[in-house]
Amino acid sequence: MINAKMPPLSLRSASGQNVDLNDRIAKKPAILIFYRGGWCKYCNTQLDQLQEQIGRFEELGYQVIAISPDSAERTQERQMNRQYSYLVLSDSMNTASQAFGIAFKLSDALHATYKAQGVDLEAASGQKDHILPVPAVFIIGTDGTIKFVYANPDYTKRIEMDVLVKAAEAAQRPSRRNIREQAGRR
Repeated sequence: MINAKMPPLSLRSASGQNVDLNDRIAKKPAILIFYRGGWCKYCNTQLDQLQEQIGRFEELGYQVIAISPDSAERTQERQMNRQYSYLVLSDSMNTASQAFGIAFKLSDALHATYKAQGVDLEAASGQKDHILPVPAVFIIGTDGTIKFVYANPDYTKRIEMDVLVKAAEAAQRPSRRNIREQAGRR
């Protein structure tokens, strides 16, 4: 998936506006964070850590965009309650998580376990498909090229912020291939 092009995507913002992700990223490189929903305590911790580090990512020239399977309405509630300064988008139809290859369907037994624990995925997303994304991070350049991926099916394991900062720094350096191509043009 590294060096692949990001698929064309349009998602809904917390305010309900359509956001063309490709157009937005063409203007400024992005760190995309896919999370499981506002009900997930591990996701909330990660999103809070991102907010704490937002200045570091902005200094590096990145925008941070979080993508949730929650409905736009739920995403708006979350945005208002947590006051994140980065963009949070709704992927309730799971088009982005499927396009990035990180969507999975919960088994009926696991869905029942979540529901028994008070997690109503249908109410959160407005969908009955019981699909969630594997928590993941993608760093994407303005040309739409995926430069870094971190995904872990163990939803309790998230990328450390220092590792993400180093990956963001490294993604801005020209690759060896690009250096060779540029040298060949001289």
